[in-house]
This record gives sequence, C-alpha cells and structure tokens, in this order.
Amino acid sequence: MKGEDSIAGLGATLWNALSLNGNFYEKTPYTGRTKRIALTIVILAALSRVLGSSVILLINRTELSVLFVGLFIEGLAVAGGYYFWTFTIFKIGEWLKPGHVTYGELLVPIGFAYAPQVLSFLTLIPLLGEGIERILVVWSLLAVIVAVRQGLDIQTRWAVLICFVGWPLIQIAIGFVEVIEQLLSRWL
Repeated sequence: MKGEDSIAGLGATLWNALSLNGNFYEKTPYTGRTKRIALTIVILAALSRVLGSSVILLINRTELSVLFVGLFIEGLAVAGGYYFWTFTIFKIGEWLKPGHVTYGELLVPIGFAYAPQVLSFLTLIPLLGEGIERILVVWSLLAVIVAVRQGLDIQTRWAVLICFVGWPLIQIAIGFVEVIEQLLSRWL
C-alpha cells in the first residue's frame, strides 16, 4: 500500500462512511487493506476523543498524572468499545444467520462506521460540546446500523434491533469512563 494511495483510500472511505452509503458497505471487499483502513479509522476516532478530552482536562488544570491516566482510559474505551460492540453484533448475527459472516469480516464495516467519531475533537467547543457529542453518537449508531444491514445482508429492522442490543452497553461504558476521570481528578 503506497502512502498516497492509502491516504486517498482513507479519505474516500471516511467520506463514504460519513455519508452512510449502503452500497459502499456492501461492495467493500474484505482485504488486508480494508482491515488496515478500518483499524486506522478506529484509532483516529480514539485519538480525536483523547484530543478533545485533553484540551478540556488541561483547561480544568488537571494534574499530569490524572491527565495521562484519564486519556489512556478514554482511548482504551473507544478501542475496546469497537471490539465489544462488533462482538455483540457478531453473536446476534450468528444466531440470525449462522455462518454468514465471521467476526473479523464484521470488524471492517463496523470500523468504517466509527468515521463520525473521528470528529470527536469538536466536543471541546465551548457550549456546543455536549450537543456535538450526542450528534456524533447518533450518527455513529446510524452508520453501524447501515454497516450491519449490509454486512449481514438483513432487513433494516433486524439491523436496528441487533445494534440496539450492544449500543446501551457501550454508552454505559463511556459514562463509566467519564465518571472515573472525574473521580481521579478529584482524588489526585
């Protein structure tokens, strides 16, 4: 994979994923290149979240030790959420359509669906951060629904049901991470 080609591939992938292009999710082949691009999107989403959080924590004059622990937990939560949500979708998909798709094959479209989270750094905008975060969360949910519908080749209502099983768990985990960060900043 050449540097220029991979950047063009990443840009086109981000655009198609952000636009919720169902054909893109269906027609994207499962290759080493697409796996790398999907993982890159998830890493960029984690870094974007960490960037937004770091600015907020620095503005609040958080101690360096708390800052680094909190940011590590933030990044880990995004990456862990990606694998966990994909796993729950895979297990439910196995129940609906046994042997239709592997866990690894689902990692690609779900990774692409994390594209809206690449904009998480925008949550640092004063007074708009929470609203932006909610929009990004819903946008990601819609992208995952499209990815699951196309990836598992199922009807939209089933894709919605499958995604809603894991989504609350991911949101609880994100809330838990935020509570841990607040507690750490008070204790240390």
